[in-house]
Amino acid sequence: MARILTVALAALSLAACQQQADAPAEKAGAPAAAAPAAAGMPMPGAQAPAFTLVDADGVQRSLADFRGKIVVLEWTNEGCPYVQKHYSGAMQALQREAGEDGVVWLSVISSAPGTQGFVEGDGARSWKARTGAHSTHLLLDPDGRVGRTYGAKTTPDMRIIDREGRLVYVGGIDDKPTNDVADLQGATNFVRAALDDVISGKPVRTAFASPYGCSVKYADEA
Repeated sequence: MARILTVALAALSLAACQQQADAPAEKAGAPAAAAPAAAGMPMPGAQAPAFTLVDADGVQRSLADFRGKIVVLEWTNEGCPYVQKHYSGAMQALQREAGEDGVVWLSVISSAPGTQGFVEGDGARSWKARTGAHSTHLLLDPDGRVGRTYGAKTTPDMRIIDREGRLVYVGGIDDKPTNDVADLQGATNFVRAALDDVISGKPVRTAFASPYGCSVKYADEA
């Protein structure tokens, strides 16, 4: 009886090992699973929420206006040292490169009026001119509705929307979460890499990265 039991257990063990060996291996180079999302934050693969905002020139701009184009959303705040780091020249260069590739770049200010260094469109226009920003439009979101819809928590905080209106990148701009300009050297810019992938018609290799920067000061939190 003992010998029969031993043989049966050995057979079961052999079958289990065979099943494990036959299991499909993880595809080499497959993107890592996205980090857990904040509650309600639309993540890569989701349809980008529609919105309409007034830009720094007083013109209404809707996401639907850019249907069929690749769109970048960049949450910004001129008083934030993390934003200042990227606006030392790197952000402007990336905006210019994106524009040359036909990408629409929308910078969004969701911080409450009075917390971002300017209040109305004149100040926003002045900031854009002073920094030499190359964004397509600078959008004002004073009540924070759009920022909350997208789950924007920091400045900068980035989103990329593909030609079909789906989010393909969400999160931080790069892998150096500091406000030191020197750290731009050698950083992996996830936004540039994701844009290269989308423009080339390839799957985005890194679709999510933890955002970093200054907290967006929403109107009811300021």
